[in-house]
Amino acid sequence: MVMEIVVSVVLLLVGIAVLVFIHVCIVGRAFRSRNGITGVIFNPRNVNKSMSQDDIKKLPCFDYKVEIKGSSSPVDCAVCLENFKVGEKCRILPKCNHSFHAQCIDSWLQKTAACPICRACAKSPLKTEEESNNSSEVGIEMT
Repeated sequence: MVMEIVVSVVLLLVGIAVLVFIHVCIVGRAFRSRNGITGVIFNPRNVNKSMSQDDIKKLPCFDYKVEIKGSSSPVDCAVCLENFKVGEKCRILPKCNHSFHAQCIDSWLQKTAACPICRACAKSPLKTEEESNNSSEVGIEMT
């Protein structure tokens, strides 16, 4: 009878220890993913605090147009949460292809150089002096 009680108590303690271990693993994973640490694109060492006005102005810009007339799902700017309207000046981030109102993302990038949606670095890779001398400017027109 005593042996059965001892075995029951030991099994109870082992079960509690397993549950605590599982809880710690799940909570730790949730904290890491909430902070973006587990994402492939986000790397906090590569994201500088802000972008200069010159760097921001180099990002592709376009006037918003509706491609599919009568589209039931409007496109929103993730910074101000407003719908894009035809003719508004918008900017696209080259690494992740997320679009925003130009003035919204410009003010965002002055504070942090990361995409507000996926946290990808908004800065383009640096070109060497030779590459920048040999390359011609390319205009991007988005419709």
